[in-house]
Parts: sequence; C-alpha cells; structure tokens
Amino acid sequence: MTVRVATLGFPRIGTRRELKTALEQYWAGNSSAGDLLSTAASLRASAWQRQKDLGAEIIPSNDFSLYDHVLDTSAMVGAVPAIYGNVRDNVDLRTYFAMARGSQTTSEECGCGHAHGAPQDVPAAEMTKWFDTNYHYLVPQFTADQTFRLASTKAVDEYREAKTLGIETRPVLLGPVSFLLLGKCDGPAFDRLDLLPALLPIYEQILNDLQGEGADWVQIDEPCLVLDLPDNAAAAFEKAYSTLTAAVPDLKLMLTTYFGALGDNQDITLSLPVHGLHVDLVRAPEQLASILEKARPDLLLSLGVVDGRNIWKADLNALLDNLEPLARQRDLILAPSCSLLHTPIDLERETDLDADVKSWLAFAVQKIEELHILALALNGGRGVVQATLAENATALRARRSSAKINNPTVQSRAADRNPALAQRLSPFSARRPLQQAKLRLPLYPTTTIGSFPQTPEVRKARADHARGELSSEAYGTFLRDETARTIRWQEESDLDVLVHGEFERNDMVQYFGEQLSGFAFTKQAWVQSYGSRYVRPPIIFGDVSRPKAITVEWWQYAQSITSRPVKGMLTGPVTILNWSFVRDDQPRSETCRQIAFAIRDEVCDLEKAGCGIIQIDEAALREGLPLRRADWRSYLDWAVESFRISASCVQDATQIHTHMCYSEFNDIIAAIGAMDADVISIETARSRMELLDAFAAYRYPAEIGPGVYDIHSPRVPSVEEMVDLLRAASKTISSDALWVNPDCGLKTRKWAETKAALINMVAAAHYMRPQKSGQMGWRSTPSHTVTRF
Repeated sequence: MTVRVATLGFPRIGTRRELKTALEQYWAGNSSAGDLLSTAASLRASAWQRQKDLGAEIIPSNDFSLYDHVLDTSAMVGAVPAIYGNVRDNVDLRTYFAMARGSQTTSEECGCGHAHGAPQDVPAAEMTKWFDTNYHYLVPQFTADQTFRLASTKAVDEYREAKTLGIETRPVLLGPVSFLLLGKCDGPAFDRLDLLPALLPIYEQILNDLQGEGADWVQIDEPCLVLDLPDNAAAAFEKAYSTLTAAVPDLKLMLTTYFGALGDNQDITLSLPVHGLHVDLVRAPEQLASILEKARPDLLLSLGVVDGRNIWKADLNALLDNLEPLARQRDLILAPSCSLLHTPIDLERETDLDADVKSWLAFAVQKIEELHILALALNGGRGVVQATLAENATALRARRSSAKINNPTVQSRAADRNPALAQRLSPFSARRPLQQAKLRLPLYPTTTIGSFPQTPEVRKARADHARGELSSEAYGTFLRDETARTIRWQEESDLDVLVHGEFERNDMVQYFGEQLSGFAFTKQAWVQSYGSRYVRPPIIFGDVSRPKAITVEWWQYAQSITSRPVKGMLTGPVTILNWSFVRDDQPRSETCRQIAFAIRDEVCDLEKAGCGIIQIDEAALREGLPLRRADWRSYLDWAVESFRISASCVQDATQIHTHMCYSEFNDIIAAIGAMDADVISIETARSRMELLDAFAAYRYPAEIGPGVYDIHSPRVPSVEEMVDLLRAASKTISSDALWVNPDCGLKTRKWAETKAALINMVAAAHYMRPQKSGQMGWRSTPSHTVTRF
C-alpha cells in the first residue's frame, strides 16, 4: 500500500506580504492591472514549487485568490448582482473589486489609474465569517430567476499555468451545493437549492475544460457537509455528484470536507459517486472508524491528520501508532485537516521567538514537512526518520513540563465559580436612567467603534520605535499629538462620544496580548482575514494574567483634553481567545475564563480612573460558535459568562458597550441579550439593516448602534443614504435606544474618506433628531447645517 502527501490549499499572501503590497498599489492607482497580475503569477509559481520541494505530491491550483475564493466562484458562474452592471463577458477586475470593496468612481478616476467610462457608485457585497474561522468571505447573492454562465476561466487558466511550469496540480473548486448554501437571497426568500439545475452545467463545463487540459483529479470542497443541513440537501448532493461524474466519467473527484465531523451526513457522503473523500481527523478523529467500516474499498481516503487551523507541532509518533495499521490495508493520502490558508507560512522567519515556544510550533511549511515525515515512515518504516521522530517527542515532552505554561495563582482564580462574579449590581432597567443622567446624550448619539486611521506616519513611528530608531519619549510625544488631533477633530465634527483613536495599538488583540502573561508574538506570521487585511494572531501558550494596567493612561490623557465623554476601549475575552492561536492542552473555556479575569482588572481600573463608558469588544463571539447546533449551548454558556465576568465589577452608572462584527445574530440573540451590555454596536450597513430583525423579534432590552457606514470599503456614503438606514432601523428599534456609528473600527481607512463619511454620519444623526430637544436632559448642539430632503 502507498501513502502520498497532499495539500488542500496554501497561503496566498506571500512570505513578505507581496500580495497586500500589489493590491494596495493597484487600488491606489500606482500600478497597472498587468503589474498586479504579474505579482499574482509569481506568488503562485513560488507556492507550487515550494510545496513540491517540501514533499507534497498532490499540489492544489486555483486555491490562490486576489481577494476571496468564494467571490472567485461567484465570478466563475457569473453570479454578479445587477447593481454591479450588466456583465456580458468575463468578470473583469473592476467588477470583481467593486463587489469586494464597493466603488465610488468617475470616468476620470477608477482606482486603477485609468478611465473606464461610466461613473459607478455601488456598495460592496455583504461579507461574513467563513464557518468558525476569522477568514471573511463575500456572500453570493441569488435571485429567484438567477441565471448562470461561465464568466471566469481562472480555474483552467491556473491549472494550465502550473503545467507550463512543469508542476502537475489538482485544481480546487468550491462545490456547487456549498456555494448555494453559503449564499443569500436577493429579494424575497426562496430555496437556494432550487438553483442547482441551472448551476450544474457551469461546473460540467469547467470540469470538461480541466479534463481537456490534462487534469486527472479535481478537488471539490463541500465544507457544508459538516453542518446541520436542510432536509432537501441530501437530494441536492446526490443530484450534483451523479450529474457531474456522469458528465466527466474519466475525471476523478476528491470530495473534500473540513472543520468538523460528517456526523449524520456521513451516509449520504459515502453514497456519492466520487472517487475520493477527504475528512478532518483533527477536529473529529472519532469519525474515522465509522468511515472505514462503511466506505467503498475503491474510495481513496484523504486523511486530515495535521491541524490546518492551529500552529502546534503534531505528535508524529502518536499519529504513526494510529496510521500504521491502516496504511497496511489501503492506499492513503495524508493532508492537513483543511487549507493552510489559516496558518502563517514559515516558522523559520521568526528569529526572535522564545526558543522553547518556537520548538513547540509548526506553520504551513513545517506542517507539510510533518506530513512528508509521516509518509516516509509509513512507506519505509520509522527507522528512516528515527532522528526526526525522536526530536519531535522531545519537544512535546518539554512543552508538557515547562514552567512557562503553569501559574497556580491564575489557575486558582479562574477556578472560582462564585455566580456573583458574573452579575451586574442591578438590571438594565435600573441602570439606564442613572447612565442617562450622568452622560446627558442627545437622541441618536454619535460615536465610533474605537480606532482611527493608522496612517503611514503612525506605522513608521511604531516601526522606528520597535527598531530603537525613535526613543520612547519621542514616540510617546508623537502618539499624544496624534491623539490630541483626533480628539479635536471629533469635537469639531460634533461627535457625541469620543475615542482616543488607538494609535498606540498595532492590533486590537495583539496589543492586549503583548501586555498579558502567557502570550507569545511573531514578527512575520501573517494570516489573511479578508482581501489585503492580514493579522498576526497572538499565540496563547500558558496561563493568562494582567501584570499591570494597559489602557488607563491613554484614556486619562484623552479625557483630560476634552469635556465630552471618551470611551475606554478594550477587547473582550472571547474575541482575544477566538482571534489567537490557542493552547491545545486545556479546554478553550478555561483559557477564556483566565482572560476574562485579566480584562476585568482593566475594567475596574478604568472605572476607578473616572471612565464612565467602557467598550468591551466581542467582535468574534459568534465565530467561535460550534458548527453543530447541538454543541452551541455549552459554548455560549461559557462565552457569555466570560464576558460578564470581565464587565461586572462596575457601578450601575458606568455604561458598558460591546461591539460585534459580521454575524448572523438570529440564532444566538438570546445569548447576546444574556451578555447584559448596556449598548451593543453591530455591523449592518452592507446588509441594509437586515441584521436588526433578530434584535427586534427578540425585543432586545438594551441600546443598539447599527452601523450606517461600511468601513471595509473606501466608498463614502451620502447623508441621505445614512438617513435611509437610520429610518429603516427606527422601524424596528425605538429611537431612544438607537446609537449612530460606523460598522467597525476605522484603522484601515484613510483620513480623507473617514472624515467625509463621519461628517455625513453626524449630519444624518442631526437630521433624525427632533428640532427641539431637551427630553430627559439630553444635550443637542448641532454644528452642521443639514439640508432636509
């Protein structure tokens, strides 16, 4: 029997973030489409060759994307909403990036340095989280009469491109059923799976074209097979794969699942007429026995045995103990559990990591090496890699016994289950009048989510300080000057509740983690969140505590230079957990509880310093939700409790805010209510306030700030557009409970567009306010003349 190594996808961004640079140069009009596409081709070639050199025998193509692979699939099948124009030919870069980022251009300016004719002012497509990861995808939009056509040959082009370089690849496609299930209805609701007969001919054409180019295998990802599926999904999968295998009988299909167990979808999956099946044995090792029992003898199994979602070194000896009996019985493919898109590229680029911590880690390159070692051992015996296996075992033993991991004081505090730790003094109904009397805010109070643009000057000062080229004193002066300018601008623009701008922060999670114990940080370990937005997740390797105050000094400075309230800005424990690489040697719930107590200490210190509004962002609460509904309650119970532990040390008059990013809230709205925050801000601009329906149906008891400005796009919405959104919001939420704010933080935007958008936002709020205010002592000091329309 033979064991081979496959990868399901490789990071797209380049070891030095070359894709980010190329995209942003193109968007700024400083480079051509040819320059961008040349960089993309170079990154693909490098990735293919590197995987081959590392020992991967089955290498993916079409896993690369300029922005998002789901958007690529929408382009492939011509699912371009009418708002982006009547696209008759292939989807071009202008349309593609308009869907990704929105567009606000004229014939003289299109963002790429060239004129293209008609003006365009369109919002970006809706964006949401990819399953339970921190990757965002562009949500496909379908109409009931949706038609499909082949509008992008990217999959075929990139297969041919690799072949020209002498590298045989296995093209990757997002499967047709998952593509439909991951989309949404544009207009009245209908069953998206009804569109499958119209969609399948496009997939047939692509598969035929790939076969014509010489492809033997195609990887078709159907990640929705690990979800709770609608009743008609089984018939849809049967229809899809019986149709596709009949259309291209000589082409082999590797059906790929990941992020969990097949569970009750296992039987239908194993009945499909595909040639291979990939399963995730990191998230769901228990499913292997049943799959082996029921799988056809000729079904080629691809086993996801190395974690594609986390960065810990695999236990190679333990894996071999499990795999050796199986490898004697049938041919196998060993692979990561999912695409390596979710991991940094190469651990060897981290030259400053603690040596012990580094010895416990494996990034994308090292994970392929681990798979290669496993394959060598399974094909030729452990003796051929004996030294490597011994080294792996030594590193794992050292990690388990390391004093860097265990802190008895932290463990004892986190073990305290006193219910009072997670309870505010009084219910919201009693807290609200005290907060109103203290803050004296107008109707439709305006604020922002926290961060303001991190300009090249800010980033340069931070880098210069890190290199020792700018003294701490000079860097502090620079940051205070940036903060003061931002406070003054917010006052001049008549924002009601201010923020200090967060110029001292590199990232909303990393900044806190750097000042907490139990965290390690990287210099080059970037991971894509969406488009050109990359993050460096912290690594939680040990017990977590807060040695000293983190944000109090910056809040005190900002509040000292204004009479308007300034929010204290914190990242919540669940978000810090979900946006980090989390230790795998104890339950996630226990790590989250430790973080909650650390944030609680910061909340207490902010209030003692005089802060009356404290925002504890839980942007990632929903993305940590287990994929199966049966597992939700346990997660939500400990996640909500962790937030409440962090927030419940304050007095009733102190207002606690939270913020959540792109999420479907309907299914977890009761848990959001149970968080007991006084104000929640959410991202709703792209969905045109649709996400508020959940809060209205639930009768959410607290105040809400539905975003009216999509910060993920450079587009500046008009006053009228924002007023329309606020009118829509006020139909479902009482006007005295509505805040006015952007969708998210403004860190990634430029100052010109930020100022224009926020000025329009304030004008929209003023328009919505009664002409005569004074109710409940609210202040009304509009500084803009607002045209009424």
